[in-house]
This record gives sequence, C-alpha cells and structure tokens, in this order.
Amino acid sequence: MFDYAVGQRATLERTFAARDVAEFAALVGGNLDGAEHVPTGLVGGLFSTLLGTSLPGRGTNWMKQTLRFRSRARVGERLTATVEIVRLRPDKRLVNLRVVCVNDAGATICDGESLVLALEMEEAGRRGYGV
Repeated sequence: MFDYAVGQRATLERTFAARDVAEFAALVGGNLDGAEHVPTGLVGGLFSTLLGTSLPGRGTNWMKQTLRFRSRARVGERLTATVEIVRLRPDKRLVNLRVVCVNDAGATICDGESLVLALEMEEAGRRGYGV
C-alpha cells in the first residue's frame, strides 16, 4: 500500500540561534563564532528532518538531492522548510519532491529537488520503524 499523493506536503518552522550555529561549528570542526548567518548545512538539515520524520517518513533513503541557495538565512530569523511530492513511482517506491525554504519575509533561502526511496507504510511498521 503506497499511500502518497502528488501535491502532498509537509512543513517545518525553525529559528536558529547563535548557540545552534556554534554547536554546528564545533561538530564539523569549523569556527563560526559571532556568525550572523546560518550555515547552509543547517538549512539543508531541515529537509532531512522532514523527509525522515514526516514525508515520506521513517525508513526513507535519500537517493539524490539538489539545493540552490538564493540568499542567506540570518541567525534569529524564522525559516519555513517545505517538501512537496511532485512525482510518484510506486513500482520502484521512488518519490520525487520539490523542496523550498523561505524566511518570514517570503524570500527564498533555497529551493531544489529530492529523490527518495520510500518504504511503504505497512512495510515500515513490520520492520519496526513505526509510522
């Protein structure tokens, strides 16, 4: 049972604080003290969260992703990330999604596409992934 539909979407809002940027820098071995902008890796992580927890959900495997950064996100600015199904290939369990992240002013921070291999919901439950 492949219960997805073209046009289905999931959204996540997040505001990154200076502490988030500092923790990210420590994790990847960089130095971003006093940074005014959110690293692109953190912005891209919003899509990873959505794909793995919301749409398609647990058990999703990334096949390919393309992100085009249009502007920089500022620390303290609320971001809204959205993933939307644009194509389904149930026979191969493949899902193509459009991804976009905007700020409160509606300016596009980044947009792009993702291709994922989605476990069927019934299969995810059998494998203990939960749904």
